[in-house]
Amino acid sequence: MTIRAATLVWLLAAAGLAVAADTSLTLGVFPRNSSAETGRQFAPMAAYLSQHLGREVALATSKNFESFWKAVSEQRYDIVHYNQYQSIRSAQHYRVIAHSQELGRDAVAGALYVRRDSGITEISQLRGRTIIFGGGRDAMLSYIAPRYLLFQAGLKEGDFRTELAVSPPNALIALYHRQAEAAGGGELLIDLPVVRNAIDTQQLKILAATEPLLFLPWAVRRSMPAKLRGSVQVLLVNLGNDEAGREVLKAANVTGLRKAEDRDYDPHRRMVAVVLGSEGSPKRALQVKP
Repeated sequence: MTIRAATLVWLLAAAGLAVAADTSLTLGVFPRNSSAETGRQFAPMAAYLSQHLGREVALATSKNFESFWKAVSEQRYDIVHYNQYQSIRSAQHYRVIAHSQELGRDAVAGALYVRRDSGITEISQLRGRTIIFGGGRDAMLSYIAPRYLLFQAGLKEGDFRTELAVSPPNALIALYHRQAEAAGGGELLIDLPVVRNAIDTQQLKILAATEPLLFLPWAVRRSMPAKLRGSVQVLLVNLGNDEAGREVLKAANVTGLRKAEDRDYDPHRRMVAVVLGSEGSPKRALQVKP
């Protein structure tokens, strides 16, 4: 082969690689679990999307919420799965196309929990008490929604003491062991095996709950072409229609995906505005938990 021919082959190969890179997509998943566990859960979904879209879909995992949020802010993901609050914060650049269904349910309420023997029957009785929230100040179900209940009942910052647990289950466990007088978390939290195996959940009760809030969203970049966006949405919401898709759902630990759009998260937006202000941004670095 002549030098000229070899050069031409190299240029054609390079051009092919460039086209492949241009048509590949990145799927980002928020670090609800470790990077290894996230990879195990969502690699089958990336492979399924790759096969049916006819282009590579690469799964991107993050070690922590800061690095994940940085990638979202820089629009490094074409498809992204994150929590409701993150969706609201990134709505300028990302469009919701679906939501997860968990345990056969589309939505779950945020709640305030107390011990049954506490004598607390009204939110107003939490004035001056310690309330523990699981996961961080940006968690939709474990911090924002329960705090919304407190504010709607007339309490304000300084009327109660705030403690943070490392995770939502830990908040309920701490409440059970009387490390706080109340705890914030999703209404399904008390039924999780990790909680039931650690404490006698019969000793706890829900004091108050919000309206049901749609589960975790899936979104795509707003710059994604409409035809491609439609194809991604159809594939996601029809995963339960064939055996391969059902295996993808099982790996991701969800019972299904359903169509959704930005306005379906308006109830969440109203709560964020009440708790965090019109900007919907906490007064510190973002560290979101589920």
